[in-house]
Amino acid sequence: MLMPDYMHIDIETYSSVDLEKCGVYKYAESEDFEILLFAYTFNNDPVRVLDLTKEALPSFVLVCIKDPNIIKVAHNAMFERICLSSYLQDRLDAQGWLCTMVWACTLGLPRSLGKIASVLKLDEQKDTKGTALINYFCKPCKPTKVNGGRIRNQPEHAPDKWQQFIEYNRQDVRTEIAIFDRLKRFPITKKEHELWQLDQIINDTGLCIDTSLVSQILSFSERYAEGLKQECLEITSGIGISQLERLKEWMSAQEGSKIDDLTKDGVAALLKNEALSPQTRRVLEIRQESGKTSITKYDAIARAVCKDSRLRGTLQFYGGARTGRWAGRIFQPQNLPRNTFDDIAGARKMIQNGDIDMVNLFYDTYNNTLSSLIRTMVVPSNGHMFAIADYSAIEARVTAWFCDEKWRQDVFAHDGKIYEASASQMFHVPMEQITKGSELRKKGKVAELALGYGGGVSALERMGGAAMGLSQEEMQEIKVKWRNASPRIAKMWYTVFAAAEKAVMQRKRVDVAHGMYYNYQSGILFAHLPSGRAIAYANPRIQKGTFGKELWYDGSSSEKDENGHIKYSGGWGRVSVWGGKLFENLIQAIARDCLADSMMSLHNRGYKIVMHVHDEVIVEVPKSNAEEHLKTIESVMGMPVSWAPGLCLTADGFISEYYKKD
Repeated sequence: MLMPDYMHIDIETYSSVDLEKCGVYKYAESEDFEILLFAYTFNNDPVRVLDLTKEALPSFVLVCIKDPNIIKVAHNAMFERICLSSYLQDRLDAQGWLCTMVWACTLGLPRSLGKIASVLKLDEQKDTKGTALINYFCKPCKPTKVNGGRIRNQPEHAPDKWQQFIEYNRQDVRTEIAIFDRLKRFPITKKEHELWQLDQIINDTGLCIDTSLVSQILSFSERYAEGLKQECLEITSGIGISQLERLKEWMSAQEGSKIDDLTKDGVAALLKNEALSPQTRRVLEIRQESGKTSITKYDAIARAVCKDSRLRGTLQFYGGARTGRWAGRIFQPQNLPRNTFDDIAGARKMIQNGDIDMVNLFYDTYNNTLSSLIRTMVVPSNGHMFAIADYSAIEARVTAWFCDEKWRQDVFAHDGKIYEASASQMFHVPMEQITKGSELRKKGKVAELALGYGGGVSALERMGGAAMGLSQEEMQEIKVKWRNASPRIAKMWYTVFAAAEKAVMQRKRVDVAHGMYYNYQSGILFAHLPSGRAIAYANPRIQKGTFGKELWYDGSSSEKDENGHIKYSGGWGRVSVWGGKLFENLIQAIARDCLADSMMSLHNRGYKIVMHVHDEVIVEVPKSNAEEHLKTIESVMGMPVSWAPGLCLTADGFISEYYKKD
């Protein structure tokens, strides 16, 4: 029989595990997991739906699923692949799969099937009845007298709905095929597809979790929270910490003045008042401590960890549509809190020993301690250690290279002390006079962190200028001096915007630097990167904005403007950017491609990457020669980049018995 080229697939499933909260690996691992419907077609044949509550998958279909030479196309292909792996009791690797969700993201489109079809105005749209049908057949139901006390709805309980569900499943495949056909003119590069396959390997491998420590912390937290509640009741003579109106009345009576704001910011402001009574201050501290969310990530880990104590599916490929960077899932590893103290090992040991009172005695607050320990829940397998390495100032290095700012390139080729060098250039002071901890170095650091993408005084404030006590005038001076010291960078913000504008208005290719160029094609502005990848801005328009011309495009409403403010509250809408933001997209995308190349090189050398966070890679290596492996990993990450000649990269790392920040 002639084998097909493509097999389009969509499945409907049941599991008592919450998919959104726990991820597909835990979901498909549930004992009651099953595939209900299997819709498929080969090439452009009519879509067929198999009711797996009545029949099994045909042998020919099974052969095709397992054949890596037949491309299985699915929207969010990880879901189909992991669910079918559970169904077949045989882990299917990502070779031979293609994900239209990832493909759409590379073109600046939404993630969901329905939104993509709507944005592209396809003839085949997603069936809007799907949510109600999924809630009915794919999730447990509440037992009632009316439904006979059942906890799950079966096909026989609503035959008409079941038939609608079959047609819904069929329509999803039709919609996915329509998306596939529309996107074919912009194929994913071979390199990016291989990177996605590596991403799937990393997600399949997962993270080994110290489940006993997680359980210990959750148990402690429950007791700690109850203790805070009881303390509040005792101080206020029976008012609960969540009874806001009664608390406001009580505090107002205590202080002799009206207190009407117990929000997070309101509590923080009140605590600055040194004249507060000890009782009011303590209740405010209890409310502040009770409102912290450090425990939520531990809850997320405990919910989603698999039977073998590994947490999988924590990375989302192409999570950042404008850069291609990864996003975090489940416990959000890309968004872990900073350490609030240095003695991580000591605090971790106290928790392991059950010394909760010692934690409260030696460290700031219990919640802050927990926040700092989240990373340490991730541990290597027996006989192994983590080699943790990250790029040193990679965005600053890429910026210096891309803009040909020579003095900066010289710094990175020499000792990499960019904060000192920046201060030296700004204030015309010899490098040797700028010591660690000096005011000039602090100014150089805050300038480097805040100003590289066109930020001004407000960016300096957010990045530490306000905390340093710098005045508006001082921050304005720093901004001007930094831009004067780095004229090529400041000029590039305007260069990239002018190039993007010209590409949109004249529908032509416009070169920028180092092989990077913009071009407009079929309603999309592409920024072609030196690596060969392109990032996309859908439906671009040049319009007048508050501070001059802006580029507007269709995108995720969660994107921020150049001041870090959310421009939209949710959904899919019009987003505006200017030159500094376009430049930031380019630099972060190039930095992402450097990391991607390094990960592929490490993988090809046989290294087991279990996670990566921003510009950091976490690799599991044998304990016996961990230091030797760390040196190799650092060396690989610092190798010259073939598509970026002259870019100077270095990586620094350490070994550890658990994941942490050095």
